[in-house]
Amino acid sequence: MTTDPVALTQNLVRCPSVTPEEGGALVLLEEMLSAAGFSCTRVDRGGVPNLFARWGRKGAPSFGFNGHTDVVPVGDAAAWTHDPFGGEIAEGWLYGRGATDMKSGVAAFAAAAVDFVIETPPDGAVILAITGDEEGPSRDGTRALLDWMDAEGERMDVCLVGEPTCPEEMGDMMKIGRRGSMNAWFTFRGQQGHAAYPHRAKNPLPAMARLMADLAETELDRGTAHFDPSTLAVVTMDTGNQATNVIPAEARATVNIRFNDSHSGATLTAWLRREAARVSEATGIEIGMEVKISGESFLTPPGPLSELVAEAVAAETGRRPVLSTSGGTSDARFVKSHCPVVEFGLVGHRMHAVDERVRVEQIGQLKAIYARILRGWFAAEENS
Repeated sequence: MTTDPVALTQNLVRCPSVTPEEGGALVLLEEMLSAAGFSCTRVDRGGVPNLFARWGRKGAPSFGFNGHTDVVPVGDAAAWTHDPFGGEIAEGWLYGRGATDMKSGVAAFAAAAVDFVIETPPDGAVILAITGDEEGPSRDGTRALLDWMDAEGERMDVCLVGEPTCPEEMGDMMKIGRRGSMNAWFTFRGQQGHAAYPHRAKNPLPAMARLMADLAETELDRGTAHFDPSTLAVVTMDTGNQATNVIPAEARATVNIRFNDSHSGATLTAWLRREAARVSEATGIEIGMEVKISGESFLTPPGPLSELVAEAVAAETGRRPVLSTSGGTSDARFVKSHCPVVEFGLVGHRMHAVDERVRVEQIGQLKAIYARILRGWFAAEENS
């Protein structure tokens, strides 16, 4: 009897695992995987729930899957046409928070892994590293799992992250890397005064406007072999000043940068500091800056792993995926320091939305793709 990924997705959706709540999702998976012969360990850290599961002997050639069961908040529940934690199926769609991002992906790779090790036990190991902290701060999720694995001598030779990767059609895109991401918060400090006597004040707003315009107009690069051009977006500018006759003493602005392998978080931070210092010197306004680097850019060069995934996708969908590094960040940014990693999953344009949903037939299709990948990888290992 095969494992039904659709029913498993429904059961996972019914677990209200809004970050950082576990909601029963990892408990459900641990019970199912343990029954199939997986050795399971909860790797909770900092109040964050995580699950490590391995079938096969420790140290054997191993294929890994990574994913998350936590979901973003529902928002206005009254705006949903189906219970966001109901896992209901209607007109070929499975509805619910996390249906797309990414409980269907976790269900598909868990179901594929269980059936694979039962039906055709490999001479190796299958590892599942599943976190409850991808949608949140991501400090104690996949990072905690990888730290624990390093300490325990556990190792994935390669890893597939099951995030939704397809923009429009099932099979149209896979990820072989991701851009880096960082935020910079600027504080502009001047001197408050009456708007009728600007010479007695020191207005921080022109300095803010100048710096933000200069940053936004800078061409960071023109793209690289596998990456689109880096981008900088000014995402907020604010004084909190509601009076029309007062020059404020302080203003704040924030920028977000998505960067390719032409840069690092450190080089971009240094550039931002130089630009801020230049404007500060020109205007006499003190400019402070804080930076958070969410992840560096990375690339798994096209090779055997990406080819294996692309062939499996093409065999099941009739569509060969484009190799892409577009989009936001994912936990692959942590896995890439552990082993080669690629990403493939469902169509993602309904994730995080009201009435989040996924085509039912695509969940089964995804399980078939993952099963084909497992068979192909272990067959190649046996012949190597």
